[in-house]
Amino acid sequence: MAKTVTIYGGSGFLGRAIAQRMARDGWRVRVACRRPNEALAVRGYGAVGQVEPVLCNIRDEGSVAAAMAGADAVINCVGTFDRGGANNFTAVMVDGAGRVARLAAANGVGTLVHISAIGADPDGASLYTQAKGRGEEAVRAAFPKAAILRPSVLFGPGDNFFNRFGGQALCGPFLPLVGGDSLLQPAYVEDVAQAAAICAEGRAGARTLELGGPDRESLRDLMHRMLKVIDRRRLVVNLPFWIGSIIGGVLDIGSAMIGRLIPNRILTRDQVTSLRSDNVVAPGAAGFEALGIVPTAMGAILPDYLWRFRPSGQFDAIKASAQNLRNPN
Repeated sequence: MAKTVTIYGGSGFLGRAIAQRMARDGWRVRVACRRPNEALAVRGYGAVGQVEPVLCNIRDEGSVAAAMAGADAVINCVGTFDRGGANNFTAVMVDGAGRVARLAAANGVGTLVHISAIGADPDGASLYTQAKGRGEEAVRAAFPKAAILRPSVLFGPGDNFFNRFGGQALCGPFLPLVGGDSLLQPAYVEDVAQAAAICAEGRAGARTLELGGPDRESLRDLMHRMLKVIDRRRLVVNLPFWIGSIIGGVLDIGSAMIGRLIPNRILTRDQVTSLRSDNVVAPGAAGFEALGIVPTAMGAILPDYLWRFRPSGQFDAIKASAQNLRNPN
């Protein structure tokens, strides 16, 4: 009989990749999310009835318990970049993470995989990293055998990193950055999904793994790499942190003044604080290699989905080649 996994936040970028991976591996998959009617596409990840979106709010005890009833494994992918409102850092990444772990233990769930982030630290510099760190503590306290995964920035089709900056590159001759010298180690979303699936099977044990790809570059260099892929020439401008803090503060205040009806998705003060630190795997930390996974390089994936930002889209290379042909007349 097929095993069942409940994926909290399974309709998000990473959650969808995990759901597809688990379905291919033969699991029955419950995608627990706040708006299941907007996640109906996940049903196509497997056979009829194999993958189902279910209603769940991680802040609600009853819905969390109902979503994991009878599950053999639980994976928590829920996260937020909103420090205010009902779904703030503490409510989602601390209390919510602890709730999932506590109920998983109470319901006899076999394995629990918690998705955290590189840099998670209860005493970290930013509120985000503090919440991630406190969330890990809550998970360990309630479910000591949980596997905790700390991925770096994720990339892949549909990501909110290269796609976001690719869109900005279409808006003018400049590409402004904050923290351009900070190092990142982007991880391919499918590799992280594979890691989560392995851990859900109980093959990793109670470990904390830091997941970074093979490429370790500054944010500025990553933007130059992206611009080369999309065949655009832009001046990459690295703004000082103090200017970034002012911009983030203004945007935070603007969002608060309208009751957070439009969340600040551009740049927050807390993100500026996070950007002051590198986002790379710590020396000596266990990572992909501990699971037998060879991480995928960005160069093998970026052209497959960033082509839409090229001047001629998917025909860019054909157009460039045609310009080199000699006129026979």
